[in-house]
Amino acid sequence: MLDAVRRYYSGKIVEHGPTARGVDWNDEASQELRFEQLLKLLDSSSPFTVNDYGCGYGALARYLEGRGYSFRYTGFDISEEMLQRALAFLSGTGCRFVNRADELEPADYTIASGVFNVRLNVADEPWEAHVLETLHRFDELSRRGFAFNMLTSYSDPERMRPDLYYADPRAIFYHCKQSYSRWVSLLHDYGLYEFTILVRK
Repeated sequence: MLDAVRRYYSGKIVEHGPTARGVDWNDEASQELRFEQLLKLLDSSSPFTVNDYGCGYGALARYLEGRGYSFRYTGFDISEEMLQRALAFLSGTGCRFVNRADELEPADYTIASGVFNVRLNVADEPWEAHVLETLHRFDELSRRGFAFNMLTSYSDPERMRPDLYYADPRAIFYHCKQSYSRWVSLLHDYGLYEFTILVRK
């Protein structure tokens, strides 16, 4: 199911290089706004470990580094092209990368930005099953919590694309509350057609 998605993102990074457009965002400003929401999960009072699930070219690691966080980072992506760019982009930083999800080890936090958006021609039901299976994996991989974002079903209908997946934020919030933790935050107020979920354990 993810082969076409892999090819889609590999094509983006080849076309645009290690930039926000290379991971299919409009610009660096919106990419960093997403990071700002996702990282509200973190307790940065002490060093932490983080899995970047769908790491792209490693922009999150640079963002963390630039803001003075003390962390150890492992990036995972299904696209070999992305991982090659990440290795070059973060050369000498000590960041670790894997190309299979089962190679990831538990960390304090798991962060995922944009991994559920592009479903291309996959129908709703199998994509939703994939989303729930991946959230379960986030839970297994995260000692202190995990954060992810999704396009919102509250988007303007005329702007919605059939190749993208738009989730009901209420349903995702409820699933996380019922399945993973009593401490779940839903952020839906930062100016993009999406929402962010923070799950703290």
